[in-house]
Amino acid sequence: MIVYISSIETAFVRRDLDMLKGEYKVILLTFTDKAYLLPFYAFYQLVQLILILPFTSKYLCFFAGYHTVIPVLLGKIFNKKVIIQCGGTDAMHLPHIDYGNYRKKWLKLATVFSFKNCSLILPVSRALVKSDYKFDPNAPHAQGLLNLIPNLKTTIEVVPNGFDYGFWKDVKEKEPFTFVTVATGISKKNRALVKGIDLLLEAAAHFRNYNFILIGDEHFRTDLTNVKVLPKLNQNEIRDYFQKTQFYLQLSASEGFPNALAEAMLCGCVPIGSDVGEIPEIIGSAGFILFKKEISQLIQILNRLPEHDLYALRKKATESIQHRYGYEIRKKKLIQILR
Repeated sequence: MIVYISSIETAFVRRDLDMLKGEYKVILLTFTDKAYLLPFYAFYQLVQLILILPFTSKYLCFFAGYHTVIPVLLGKIFNKKVIIQCGGTDAMHLPHIDYGNYRKKWLKLATVFSFKNCSLILPVSRALVKSDYKFDPNAPHAQGLLNLIPNLKTTIEVVPNGFDYGFWKDVKEKEPFTFVTVATGISKKNRALVKGIDLLLEAAAHFRNYNFILIGDEHFRTDLTNVKVLPKLNQNEIRDYFQKTQFYLQLSASEGFPNALAEAMLCGCVPIGSDVGEIPEIIGSAGFILFKKEISQLIQILNRLPEHDLYALRKKATESIQHRYGYEIRKKKLIQILR
């Protein structure tokens, strides 16, 4: 039995479980993302893991942090393989916007301990292994696991995310010059900065004749009448917005491999993204890259959109994700690794 451990249950966790359930018996154990509950959940997790220890063959974790310390310890003691999928915040350090595991003493210790003592690390992006970060001049340049943990010896293998292009597909007419972003928790200032919402709002204020849609946090507030704020939506509802929206904005200050970007591209959204993490690789020549966190550069990109063959980019975006980041590609790699 494989024990899948995550701090919370997310769409990409459920996708991994779907990939594995036909090949393995998998049980999901979630932890918590609330600091005041950490002692309780640590004890609760320990009891859970000990009770199922005789039936456990491997631990598969998403992100490193407090929730991976006990699985790593049990893996060491009882010779169980522990695999940690590195997703972003566990390989980034952006203290000026209060982002990344390495900005807090105890979270940093838990993260470093987990990565140093697990059996295998599976980042979703090459940028999370080692990168020279240049998007925001206020951030440290040296990012990624090998920069943040210089003496890390654990084996690393990059396994990108994979997407079901039978579900995420381009089937509708687009509403011209509409832009969508999916970002949860952005009513908190640091989360909004991480997701590039500050840039999006500046762009919306400049282009009053364009319409912008923010999905994921009904508590977020803006006075801009051309910005529509929506709560968290289910996958079918998100797909509907992707299918009728012309552009997807991924202006994040930090990302590993943003799922929503690839899903939107499969639905025919022309992508506009920041030069961080895997975003430039995902977009490729099917969209536009913002190389610096400068609103003037973003305005220039948006000003020139009518000059491009947007229909050709729409088709290219869909085909690019289908060919490079298919659901079956990730599924095959995960199953091989877990054997």
